[in-house]
Amino acid sequence: MKILVIGSGGREHALVWKLAQSRHVTQMWCTPGNAGISEERLASGEPISCVNIGAEDLPRLLAFAQEKKADLTVVGPDNPLALGIVDLFQQHGLRIWGPNRKAAQFESSKVFSQNFMEKYGIPTARAGTFSDAAKARAFAASLNGYCAVKADGLALGKGVLLSRSQSEADRAIDEILVSKAFGSAGANIVIQELLEGTEISLHALCDGKTAKLFPTAQDHKRALEGDQGLNTGGMGTYSPTPFLNESQLAAVGRAILDPWLAGCAAEGIDFHGIIYPGIMLTPAGPKVLEFNARFGDPETQVYLTRLENDLLELLDASVSGTLHKFEMKWNPMSSVCVVMASGGYPGSYAKGTAISGLEAANGLPHTKVFHAGTARSGKQIVTNGGRVLGVTAMGTDLKSAQAAAYAAVEQIHFEGAQFRRDIARKAL
Repeated sequence: MKILVIGSGGREHALVWKLAQSRHVTQMWCTPGNAGISEERLASGEPISCVNIGAEDLPRLLAFAQEKKADLTVVGPDNPLALGIVDLFQQHGLRIWGPNRKAAQFESSKVFSQNFMEKYGIPTARAGTFSDAAKARAFAASLNGYCAVKADGLALGKGVLLSRSQSEADRAIDEILVSKAFGSAGANIVIQELLEGTEISLHALCDGKTAKLFPTAQDHKRALEGDQGLNTGGMGTYSPTPFLNESQLAAVGRAILDPWLAGCAAEGIDFHGIIYPGIMLTPAGPKVLEFNARFGDPETQVYLTRLENDLLELLDASVSGTLHKFEMKWNPMSSVCVVMASGGYPGSYAKGTAISGLEAANGLPHTKVFHAGTARSGKQIVTNGGRVLGVTAMGTDLKSAQAAAYAAVEQIHFEGAQFRRDIARKAL
């Protein structure tokens, strides 16, 4: 099969790396890809080609897939899904993995997903949706300012502002709704009560009827150690977490995925892809914070290093509605991913900084360095984004996986590199 992967981040590098191991793949392209993806090889030794087409340039992506006669296109990021790339490709008779535009609303509109959860009894936080700042402030006041203020649309994982006082809530509402800090994504907002507990990431692969639950992972969204600083797209993750045993995970899956699947059927939503609810384990039980309609990044890196199935077979079954035939198999080892970011991220940062030590880090046992924001400059690999690398390592237990990941981080150097030193600490 000839495969096209769309995207350029750490998630897409992990997808390419895992898909390249499949005996079914004869050729693979990634648009636009990155410096690490361009170094991957198929099992046959054939290189993966990175092609400079942006992930949101739908007409050129369609033309490329048609020209190359791609058998399956795999969509990594949220934006092309929200723009309707799946609908476009399907209209032209092309097979593509990911939710269509209607199904992608679970991520592209927080108002939509909040209303859906309330309608179908999916456990979630008390919330209100607003386009009027005065009404939003009044609702925040009813929560004593103790709330999460969320832009309705896509904002690169940064459109959530947490407040613990009325003045903070008012400031967050003004920033998103009045000052338009996130542009049109903030035309409407959701205000949720601030839930207390342990946050985990759940993922499930879906084929329209069946949802196959992954093991647990925990992401670290804040830029600084101890969950301080600004929200980012994710500074590191690990899997599995110790917070749910297998029977508890299955129970949480049923409480969330069963009403979700029933709601999708009732609303005529045909969901093929990954549904990824962020979950807060509260004293009153698990509650959904929000939905994502694609693999989390950096969760993909820890999941795909642990996945023992042929990923292409699973994605193919997700597209064709035959997922019930597969049992997902997971390596019992733990996996830890530490994100190395550019200095200043998630604010402004420099690009083009030389990176050294990648070969030494990748040479360590059970270690894989996934590239996110990297590019080539002559023979040198340089920084080309906020999150630069996802340094991922496995171990027989979480402590050894954590030690292995940080040993690999110590091998890698670029000016201004920043990373959290407490990834997986909550579990230990």
